[in-house]
Amino acid sequence: MKFTCTTEINAPIDKVIALFDDPNNLKEWQDGFISFEHLSGTPGEVGAKSLLKYKHGKREMELIETITAKNLPDEFSGIYEHEHMDNVVKCSFIELPDQKTRLEYHVDYIKYKAFIPKLITFLMPHMPKKYTQKWLDQFKAFAEQS
Repeated sequence: MKFTCTTEINAPIDKVIALFDDPNNLKEWQDGFISFEHLSGTPGEVGAKSLLKYKHGKREMELIETITAKNLPDEFSGIYEHEHMDNVVKCSFIELPDQKTRLEYHVDYIKYKAFIPKLITFLMPHMPKKYTQKWLDQFKAFAEQS
């Protein structure tokens, strides 16, 4: 499954990128965020691996992020591995007139490792996009208030 979400942020591109690129800010816009732990490679650079932990209801979820491209503002890409599925995310930042920035978030679910996530995606294909758009909207609010 592939989809794209976008948001237009009323802030200059340099500020938006700085806020996005700081893992200390994840708690400000990602629901359920618990922690970010660097595992290997140069932090924040291509090849770096990190462990991201989230809480959803009573369950915790862990993702391994591997940065695959970082050529800001054009691209920040990573692979996110979970026990049930893997996805690739590509983020692009586009400078707009009047000190505004468009953030584009391209998501591609590349591997399902369990039946239930595959079934949920098939029955409710709008859910992953809805959840991703919610995070982008929350990032927009955070960036505009910072």
